[in-house]
Amino acid sequence: MKIYQKYDNYIFDLDGTVYLGNEIIPGANDTINFLIEQKKNVVFISNKTIYNVGDYAKILNKFGIKIAAEQIINATLVIADFLKSNFPKAKFYAIGEKKFIESLEKIGLVYTENVDKIEIVIITLDRFLNDKKIQIAKEAILKGANFFAANIDNTCPVEGKKQIIDAGIVIKELESLTKKKLELHFGKPTEFMINYISKFIEINDKTILIGDRLETDILMGKKMKIDTAWVQTGISYLEKDIKVFQPTYVLTSICDILSYEI
Repeated sequence: MKIYQKYDNYIFDLDGTVYLGNEIIPGANDTINFLIEQKKNVVFISNKTIYNVGDYAKILNKFGIKIAAEQIINATLVIADFLKSNFPKAKFYAIGEKKFIESLEKIGLVYTENVDKIEIVIITLDRFLNDKKIQIAKEAILKGANFFAANIDNTCPVEGKKQIIDAGIVIKELESLTKKKLELHFGKPTEFMINYISKFIEINDKTILIGDRLETDILMGKKMKIDTAWVQTGISYLEKDIKVFQPTYVLTSICDILSYEI
């Protein structure tokens, strides 16, 4: 039996699993389209917040993958869902990019850089990070603003298996500067993300999660009590780390789903 014959529900990470930067993982498009043709349920998840789900759908469609925006879940959607229910119309400051900030403004929150008015500081991936942004976040936290993060990844993979600074490193710096701990985060592998995913796909013994990060993708699959596949196309790890997280399968890439014997 092949992997694809065992499972009906597929949860795919995006960056490092389906594509790297602007390049599709070779064969990933054909693999995913085959699963869809086989009437498998497919969703995509990401901690990356620099695009909205519509943008991600366009990226995947450009690669020839036949999916809709409704099949994509990122940390922006999850934190927005929480904030809309618990902090409606709150004034916030984000170390994050334009699309992320706009997504929160669309649900009624108000963006401000005035440290005396900021009620919530939110950290996520920001490729344009600078000292001014760190200073505003620090002052607002010291004045009592809530300290949240959309995700806590230390790095984000790009082409050539290179890494850029992500939210986790910024969080550690702010914790050091303010002596205050991050209160909540909403991406993989949190219960917030798990609960959000469960609205869109059935979580059972016919469900598998495929990703390139042990500490987010594979750990979240463990929390969900489902099988997992770690792919070697994104983040690299030592053998001892792989043994700690114990993914159900270790695959060269997601293409192995169609050929790997179990």
